[in-house]
Amino acid sequence: MAQGTLAPTLPSEAEAILAKETSLVLASRTQTTDPLQLRLLDDPSAGTVKLPASAVRMLVHILEEMARGNAVTLIPVHAELTTQEAADMLNISRPSLIQLLDEGKIEYRRVGTHRRVRFEALMAYKRRADAERRAVLAELAAYDQELGL
Repeated sequence: MAQGTLAPTLPSEAEAILAKETSLVLASRTQTTDPLQLRLLDDPSAGTVKLPASAVRMLVHILEEMARGNAVTLIPVHAELTTQEAADMLNISRPSLIQLLDEGKIEYRRVGTHRRVRFEALMAYKRRADAERRAVLAELAAYDQELGL
C-alpha cells in the first residue's frame, strides 16, 4: 500500500484456531459502548489496557476472518492507493481502472505523472457498482417471473 501498511499473510492453522477461540471470547463484549479493560499477564507492570468498543468490534471481525484462514489488511479510509493496488482491490486490470478514472467514475489525483486513488473514493465506486448490479439482477429476476421461467 502507498501508506506503508503491513503486507497480508495467511494465518497458520494454529493461528486460525487461536483466532477463533479469541473471537468467541471477545464477541460477547461487543454489545457495549464501554471500553474493554485488559490486563496483560505476561507484563504485569503494564497494568490495565483499555480498548475502545469500536476497536473491539473491529478486532472481532479481524479474528473471525483469520479463523476462516483469510489474510486481513487494514487500510485507513483516507489512504491513497496506486492504480495497481486499486485495480487489485476491484479485481480488474490496471488498464480497466485507468479507463474508469479517465471517465470520471472514480475520483483520483495526480502526483507528478502518477495517479493516486483514495480508498474512500474507491469504496464509494464499489458500493455504487454493486448496487447497480443488484438492481439489474432484481430486474432480470422479475422479468423471469413474468415469463414464468
